[in-house]
Amino acid sequence: MRREQWHWRVATTQRELDDAARVRWAVFGGELGLLSEQSALTRREVTCVDTLDTTVHVLVYVGAEPVATMRVALPNAEVAANLGGTVGLEMEQRLDLSALLRPGMVLAEPSRFCVLPRWRRSEAVTWLQAGMYIESRRRGVTHWIASANLETDAPEDALLSWRVVASRGWRSPCFRLDVPDPRETAAQSRTPFYTLEERARAKLGQLEGLRVPRSPSLFARTMGARFIAEPLYDAYFRWFTLPLIMALDEIPADSLARFHALEDRLRSAA
Repeated sequence: MRREQWHWRVATTQRELDDAARVRWAVFGGELGLLSEQSALTRREVTCVDTLDTTVHVLVYVGAEPVATMRVALPNAEVAANLGGTVGLEMEQRLDLSALLRPGMVLAEPSRFCVLPRWRRSEAVTWLQAGMYIESRRRGVTHWIASANLETDAPEDALLSWRVVASRGWRSPCFRLDVPDPRETAAQSRTPFYTLEERARAKLGQLEGLRVPRSPSLFARTMGARFIAEPLYDAYFRWFTLPLIMALDEIPADSLARFHALEDRLRSAA
């Protein structure tokens, strides 16, 4: 496949917004079965955040085919007023973000990071991260606040991932948020992440070599993400997530080099 066929863009047309919604449904609904049957009528995953004028949808295409998408929500005054928050991001429904704020900090909330299954071992992830970074820089963002999928609705597995993250040095040394108590959770777990053997090792304090779910691992390794709170239960997707922060000035140099190389490739192909 020719390299010049790859490109990323910000959605500006109804067709591109539709592409993003269809990719999201293919992953969250078709592949993972996390969405209601009602959403299957149109095979699009859409929420009220998608229509805000402060929300940016990044898409990756191979030729004319959309293969990956994500959204970056910037602070919104209407959201802040409705939630009684200080920032105006969706995450303020579940966490008080005021403790994160520093002079000159501009937060944005990336979410709905989706890559179609057949493209996950391709350049799609890097193209998506590059688009997320370049567009956020263009809009003056200094930090991303997000919550990474832990691939489980089991509280014990979510908390174990939090411990494993700490053992790898991925908890933030600067930021910490409190999770509301009591935590909302599934009535009965359907999707464990760790095996019985892995749980037994953890009870003995043997955390080395235990797995970290794909999403938090990816963002910690490639984007310098650091985790700032214990797991949260996401009632919409019915899984646990792990809140994190990423400073754009602290993204690893090798990731930045890949992002700039892709931009150079786009310019040379134009």
